[in-house]
Amino acid sequence: MTDYKLKYNNPSQADFSVNLPLSKSESNRLLLISTLSGASPELLKVSDCDDTKSMLYGLTTDDDYVNIGAAGTAMRFLTAFFAISRRTVTLDGSERMRKRPISPLVTALRELGAFIEYAETEGFPPLKIKGTKLSGGEIMMDASVSSQYVSALMMIAPTLSEPLIIRFDSRPVSLPYIKMTAELMHRCEATVTMSDSFVTIHPGSYNLKGISVEPDWSAASYWYEICALSRRAIRLPGLKEDSLQGDSGIVHIFKQLGVETEFDGNEAKLIPSPIADGILDINLEDMPDVAQTIAVTSAMIGKPFNITGLSTLPGKETDRLEALRCELSKLGYKVVITSDSISWDGKYSDSTATISIDTYKDHRMAMSFAPVAILRNNITINDIDVVSKSYPDYWKHLHEFGIYTV
Repeated sequence: MTDYKLKYNNPSQADFSVNLPLSKSESNRLLLISTLSGASPELLKVSDCDDTKSMLYGLTTDDDYVNIGAAGTAMRFLTAFFAISRRTVTLDGSERMRKRPISPLVTALRELGAFIEYAETEGFPPLKIKGTKLSGGEIMMDASVSSQYVSALMMIAPTLSEPLIIRFDSRPVSLPYIKMTAELMHRCEATVTMSDSFVTIHPGSYNLKGISVEPDWSAASYWYEICALSRRAIRLPGLKEDSLQGDSGIVHIFKQLGVETEFDGNEAKLIPSPIADGILDINLEDMPDVAQTIAVTSAMIGKPFNITGLSTLPGKETDRLEALRCELSKLGYKVVITSDSISWDGKYSDSTATISIDTYKDHRMAMSFAPVAILRNNITINDIDVVSKSYPDYWKHLHEFGIYTV
């Protein structure tokens, strides 16, 4: 573990340009699709983060025990992948992963003919999976916990003997991620029909010709925060206005937080702008991964907020709502959390003491709190190595911007 005390040197007011990591979400999907197409996933240009490395390891290893650590996406996608393989595999993860539910996906795969047993605790990893040929048909899916359950089933569906119809018993959380999966499958020549209540996939094959991975909009959110706090223009090459990624919705949210976005071809330029009056009242059900970024940014610029649609956050790498409450309180912001929301009334108590921000083994805690150093010179971030989960070069890029470690 490494801890950093951060200090902002503000060396220049010139535009700053940063090359973001490639999208973790797109990378993990295309790795699975590539493998199912019969191509080598190792030939794809994908994200260099820990989660994607775990996904690639799971797809290429011959081991009968596969531990993917803290990679939640890999756990869901590989469960479906091993269910249609010709192998028997025990799929395991970190201690935290063993507490993250997977029963909706396992139940659905069993309905399709999969052989999956819970190796220890019912409803949770590790899983013992005996691969077999699965049928298609129609299933009802609980997608209220994770959209990744649906995406995992969708991507293996072209290999099934019959069409697969997945119906949702309620509106899925993070619906844009399911739409991303459908669009990537379509671009890879799968036959997919989708609405907000069901998706149908027909048997067929994949073709990845000409497919590439976009830069990561979740990673871009931290640079929106940095722009809001530093009031300095930032260029993000590779970001497109018509992105597949749901987190591109931050463009509209950050307009209220003092950041305008100008698109010039495949580049986004972030420009400081006036902060909108009033409370920030938003629902992030479709993009919960940016909740920490938005909550910290809003607090630091003094904008009261009420953020709802966060029911999935307690089940992430840590309980992100409780972690936000604890760490924002250290900075003098008393926020109120419920099971699916976080709010702040604008009241603040100052502190001049050195504040040590805990990251709870959660990459997004480290990355959302680090920009606080732009306005406060008394911040230490604990266990900074967690950023490798999604953005290995984060500290390098912050250093180039002018946020130094001391």
